Amino acid sequence: MIRGAGVALALLAACGTPVTGMAAPSPPLPAGASAQALAPSQLPGWAQDDHRAALSIFARGCEAQPPLRAAVVVRPGLAKACEQAGRLQARGEVSPEAAKSFFETHFTFWRIRPAPDRAGFMTGYFEPEFEGSLTRSDAYPTPLYGRPPELVTRMPGDAWPGLDPELAAARRTDAGLEPFPDRAAIETGTLDGRNLEILWMRDPVDRFVLQVQGSGRIRLPDGSVTRLVYAGRNGHAYTSLGRVLSEREGIPPAQMTMDRLIARLKADADFARELIRLNRSFVFFARRDDLPPGSGPIGGAGLPLTPLRSIAIDRTQWPYGLPVWIDATVPGAAGGDERLARLMIAQDTGSAILGPARLDLFVGSGAAAGHRAGLIRHPVDFIVLWPRDAGR
Repeated sequence: MIRGAGVALALLAACGTPVTGMAAPSPPLPAGASAQALAPSQLPGWAQDDHRAALSIFARGCEAQPPLRAAVVVRPGLAKACEQAGRLQARGEVSPEAAKSFFETHFTFWRIRPAPDRAGFMTGYFEPEFEGSLTRSDAYPTPLYGRPPELVTRMPGDAWPGLDPELAAARRTDAGLEPFPDRAAIETGTLDGRNLEILWMRDPVDRFVLQVQGSGRIRLPDGSVTRLVYAGRNGHAYTSLGRVLSEREGIPPAQMTMDRLIARLKADADFARELIRLNRSFVFFARRDDLPPGSGPIGGAGLPLTPLRSIAIDRTQWPYGLPVWIDATVPGAAGGDERLARLMIAQDTGSAILGPARLDLFVGSGAAAGHRAGLIRHPVDFIVLWPRDAGR
């Protein structure tokens, strides 16, 4: 394992990777993590992947302006590579070899480990669909809220003296910033009477699942569908209810799937209320009825997600738009396990996605995708494609 790139040039040249005349720097990493220089030829499955699919996503841009959730600044070299991919796509059909060559020419490859003896870790997420209504009724009593105007999201580098450094958001008041109410306060009425409700759902469990996933589709009583995108959160730390339930009831972590958690919550409304409030984080949404039905949800980068090609990463560690090669054995769509080795694009983030080799795989939309996503808790080989001219 190495942290610098002092030996990378000889390694890459020997393996046939294009070089620019000087060793490219390794990506910056937190203490304890490491980066190992690799050549594409050392990645099992690299030559067989559909690089055109990854290039098509990458060519749409690193992030929207502004992104939906701010992340570390996109390096000029990465932004330049996104622009070059866009121009390449605009010239017409890109051959498989040209797409593969693009990534090999513009990037160096680094295996990232959070610690010398640990691989990366991958979970899955999806875009759920629930029933809901634009008006409150006995059938739909649980509100979803739009973003409160006084909510301030902490940007990377912001210093908020006097507030908990772990707070990701706060409330602006005449006296200055203060912590935003937590989930329990919101659920017991602190936002009532402000006309922040954007629609109503059947129960708090459905709302909880929607907030964990960060986006969703709501089927209204007339059969139409409205799309929801992330609009902010109250800033309090995210607590994994699956982990809490596993510890409370002695359930092995490997058996604590999202399906099992939801079934337990649905079976007891009082228990569900108490457990859900342990997660003080609360997510706000916005309606996006302009999104095409076939389009994926909007990720943190502000761009549509693509099933099994888009991933969520730690936004304090990695920029949006970053290509990442992953290699893991995961639950297959038809049952059993399957090898997933392919090039992904970092287009999203999440409150629980923390660490240099941590990722959340966007599986797709609907119940089948949700079932599969809930089973994914697997080690992963996490290979970052870092732009050769990252700082220029």
